[in-house]
Amino acid sequence: MKITAVDVFPVRQFTYVKITTEDGLYGLGEASLSGRNMAVAHAFDHLTPLLIGQDATRIEHIWQDVFRGTFWRGGPVLQSALAGIDIALWDLAGKALNVPTYRLLGGKARDKVLVYRHARCGNTEEMVESSHQLLAAGYKVLRISPTDALPDDHFHPRQAVAQAAHFVETLRTAIGDDPEIIVEVHTRLSPPRAIELCNAIEPLRPFYVEDPIRSENPTSFATLRAHTNVALGTGEQLHDKWAYRELIERELVDYLRVDICHTGGITEGKKIAAMGEVHYQELACHYTGSPVSTAAMLHLNLAIPNCAVQEFAPGGGWMSEVTPHDWQLADGYLLASDSPGLGIDLDEEAARQHPPNIPDEPPHWRRTDGSVQDW
Repeated sequence: MKITAVDVFPVRQFTYVKITTEDGLYGLGEASLSGRNMAVAHAFDHLTPLLIGQDATRIEHIWQDVFRGTFWRGGPVLQSALAGIDIALWDLAGKALNVPTYRLLGGKARDKVLVYRHARCGNTEEMVESSHQLLAAGYKVLRISPTDALPDDHFHPRQAVAQAAHFVETLRTAIGDDPEIIVEVHTRLSPPRAIELCNAIEPLRPFYVEDPIRSENPTSFATLRAHTNVALGTGEQLHDKWAYRELIERELVDYLRVDICHTGGITEGKKIAAMGEVHYQELACHYTGSPVSTAAMLHLNLAIPNCAVQEFAPGGGWMSEVTPHDWQLADGYLLASDSPGLGIDLDEEAARQHPPNIPDEPPHWRRTDGSVQDW
């Protein structure tokens, strides 16, 4: 099963990788990196010659060769490119053996995967209305981002804490005790402000507080962990198992927000899950928003013992045309089909009708003094 072609498809805000072998089989992966997709696409100028002629069944070997075969390794761009390769190879392996990919990862550890949806949070009224709609559709876990609303187009940390606490209290009152609430802070607070927020909402029983502070410094999470009892989650900005190591080993977070499209794919995601299992931590996977990443995470989460929840949006429209898939949603859970591989495909002609978003730049937030604020 020698690799004969590697094709990269930048499609709007997504980047897809198609790997074809000499016998005509192909696998599809995702290498999306929001706001920097074209940097990932051009990484394949270097990576494609390395892949041509390799045995597509040697997934671990290829992972190691792409990661360690160059002096310059890691980082979000290269790890996203590696993720696209790895996911495509796992899809290809399932197709070659005519089994769903989760069978190759150890088989099902669960029958279905719990998912969460994001409720709109422009104001409290919109949040409550959006949450009721999602609950009525069968979802059991909601995520809110109560610091998104900017009162005067600037971020005020003290006001953000008060606003977030008000949003969480309003939502809990509106929906009752049973639905789970994930509180997304998007790395916007300092440790003292994050402690203030976590302690304010502890009586409201959040599922976990997501990215209360930036994720680069585990020692800062140790400070936060020592001053609050709420569950903490982080990790979507981390790119490999070494970046997770201290957070896991020191038990500084409870939920690992792995995005396998940025951390080297299914191969690395399974290893991070195993590291977390030793410390009774569970995955709460972040996703890029595409059906391909949804399918890849679904197969990983079906096969590992420590999956808590998976981020999800139904997509539809042009995304379903470009990347047709056959996973199913039922009562707030995702279920995989028995199709070979990941159960996804790429309509190349449809993909060409949706060129990449250029520029694709995320918002750049400021504080009132003009300084940079994490978005």
